[in-house]
Amino acid sequence: MSKNRLFSQRLLRQLLQGLTLGTLSALLTALPLYASQRLFFIYNPIVRSLGIDSLTTFAETGVVNKELDFYMSFAGVNEEQKAAFREALLKQVDVPPVQLSRFFNSPTGEAILQRLGILISIQGGRNGKYALRGATVQAAFDPKEGLTLLNFFEHLAVNMQFNLEEIFVAADYVEILGRGTNAIVQEMKRLAGIEAENDPPANFAALPDIRQPGPYDVASPRMLTLTDTNRDRTFDVIVVQPQRWRDGQTPVIIISHGLASRPEDFVDRAQQLASYGYLVALPRHIGSDAQQLQDMLEGFSREIYKVEEFIDRPLDVSYVIDELDRRNNREFQGRLDLQNVGVMGHSFGGYTALAVGGASLDFETLEDQCGREIWGPNLSLLLQCRALELPRKVYNFRDERVNSVLVINPVTSAVFGQKGLNQVKIPVMIGAGSSDPATPAAVEQLKAFVWIDTEDKYLGLIEGQAHVNFSKLDASTKALLDSLPSLKVPKQKLIDSYGNAFLVAFAEVHVSKNKAFRPFLTAAYGQYISAQPNPIHLVEAEADVPLSELFNRLRPASFPPIYSPRTQ
Repeated sequence: MSKNRLFSQRLLRQLLQGLTLGTLSALLTALPLYASQRLFFIYNPIVRSLGIDSLTTFAETGVVNKELDFYMSFAGVNEEQKAAFREALLKQVDVPPVQLSRFFNSPTGEAILQRLGILISIQGGRNGKYALRGATVQAAFDPKEGLTLLNFFEHLAVNMQFNLEEIFVAADYVEILGRGTNAIVQEMKRLAGIEAENDPPANFAALPDIRQPGPYDVASPRMLTLTDTNRDRTFDVIVVQPQRWRDGQTPVIIISHGLASRPEDFVDRAQQLASYGYLVALPRHIGSDAQQLQDMLEGFSREIYKVEEFIDRPLDVSYVIDELDRRNNREFQGRLDLQNVGVMGHSFGGYTALAVGGASLDFETLEDQCGREIWGPNLSLLLQCRALELPRKVYNFRDERVNSVLVINPVTSAVFGQKGLNQVKIPVMIGAGSSDPATPAAVEQLKAFVWIDTEDKYLGLIEGQAHVNFSKLDASTKALLDSLPSLKVPKQKLIDSYGNAFLVAFAEVHVSKNKAFRPFLTAAYGQYISAQPNPIHLVEAEADVPLSELFNRLRPASFPPIYSPRTQ
């Protein structure tokens, strides 16, 4: 067997450990314990099996019997790796079993199990999702052992088979994505260096430090409750504004939060903008916010998010602009410029911002990407593919009052596709992270950057950024992340400083049409503020061709090619 296959086998063990302990849950049903069950490994025409009791003996005593020794010898496992594997079998994951059960009975949880059930099926080939779920709940409710990899195996009610051909494909996707991401980081660094050399010279040390708050004092945030009677939808909006107004009209920014998040999580960004004279509104998307997730975990809802949020989120943004227009004269003395509104969004909020910016849903691409048995390592497809449940018709969320969008870790590739993103003609800035498992930069933000058809576009990539703001996680989530030895937590203050700077620069140039801030929206400025351990690389529209060419050289067969609008 080739070295690549041996590498894939070792990687497979790590993946199975993470997937089993980190994502599987189960129904609250009593299943008998069958420690004598066997695990079958299928790689046609080869079929091998391993008794779970061999794993039990090894985990409890350290003894490698003849059966288990065959696999360890074949893979060349040394003593250090044996010790690590034994530790992995016995490592307990502290998760609330009832909440996990509810999560994996949600549409998203079932989609996870369905995909895992293709890789690990019941002996004979039937999808293994129910067996996986049943074993996990028994392990999670075990008062003595709890949820461990070994306890999961011991509670399997039937023989299971590992479909190695499919697993190797999935493992190869992970390997290719990792290799591709590293290559893209290096290419971004190279391209940003070239752009920085060609940028007009600027003495940034003599210019204002826009990472810091601006000259306008900020009023305390206030909450509005809005009701859109046409949709029978009531939701809160946080409004942040300066205490004194800037000269002329006041620019407006709408910030759309991500899935299972809150508008409160982005008040610091809103205050940064308000300190430069902006009014910022942060709507709560009630069908996909933190409360919706909590309702699911507490048993009040079966869904982490409602599929109608693909429609309601962009309509929320437009309704907020409508409401500000109604209040403009009586509350703001007509100061608000509501014909040139900027929209910022994170993750699912990135989808929201791009939708009001002109991107359209592409059901053909969705069916192609979501219909594949084995997905690439892109967790955001779990979110995007649910859009297939929507009625099939043309959705037009474009709000002509929105003149620019800035999106961080946006969800884009399948739900919009190339056709949908080609419809975006306004200025766009995209933020990506090299360590983002939810919306991987190589298959989400890179595609969006290339496919969006506007000359005023920017892609900023932060090395080590991992989708979430680690400073805003609750204690239990932080504890779970701390238990992952391979995870390197980025310097959030540094990442926030990048966000403060480029949000202000983009808003001034493209929302307020203030060209004096144009030097800040360059690769040269990115290099000026970039710092270890999380450097940032910024490129503009000219970089889409070399980036698309690099992606097409690296991509596996299942990743659609990227075509630049300029080259078609």
